[in-house]
Amino acid sequence: MANDAPSVGLRALLEQERETLVVQLGELGVGEGASIEYDSNFADSSQVTAERGEAEALAASLRETLDEVEHALGKLAAGSYGVCEGCEQGISPARLEAKPAARLCMDCASKR
Repeated sequence: MANDAPSVGLRALLEQERETLVVQLGELGVGEGASIEYDSNFADSSQVTAERGEAEALAASLRETLDEVEHALGKLAAGSYGVCEGCEQGISPARLEAKPAARLCMDCASKR
């Protein structure tokens, strides 16, 4: 990114988002090496199954978002943050402010 001032603020946003995601995954019981646990003696196994499915879907979404944030932080460290992975042009500051982990500019994102 050409100007380091915006990237400093975006780095802080990304780091804050990473921390929030790690906490949320921990609250679900799916942090490092953990798994979601349910009471096997619960009377309504269909409710447990439904809750497990919802929690696993939420955890997968949180992990995916965390992966995107980690990727963006890696790009910041490598000096390639803010460059579109599709066309290799700069991603607009407004897009990065709205979505700090964006990999694509608006033009490339709209083509998907």
